[in-house]
Amino acid sequence: MNRLDDRCVERLFSGTSMNTITSTDGTTIAYDVAGSGPTTVIVDGALTTRSSGSKPELVRFLSQHLTVFSYDRRGRGDSGDKPAYAVDREVDDIEALVASAGGTACLYGHSSGAALAFEAALKLGNRGQSSCDVRSALQ
Repeated sequence: MNRLDDRCVERLFSGTSMNTITSTDGTTIAYDVAGSGPTTVIVDGALTTRSSGSKPELVRFLSQHLTVFSYDRRGRGDSGDKPAYAVDREVDDIEALVASAGGTACLYGHSSGAALAFEAALKLGNRGQSSCDVRSALQ
């Protein structure tokens, strides 16, 4: 029988801690932090969470050289939600994450998260730089 021992589980999750912040409209946003170095916030597409898809592998790879903030977009995973959806609210969430990270960060967006990362980078000015996956849903 093949099972994970405690050391294997510890290696999979070491350096990651679950946190929450409150966005400007009162929504609780859940996020993990892993690694050390310059800060990057990963903004996922619409259908994934911080623990699904290829995101855990991406976090493990990037966290070897960066401090990686991986979060559940509002209405997904462990994050809360408010009834009226607006892109501006998601950008506010990213701004709150960047503030929690110390005030500056590189933003990496995938799919619809790429559009949000661009919007957030425009709002943040010199506090955020955007690096987006070219497969944005809004191309």
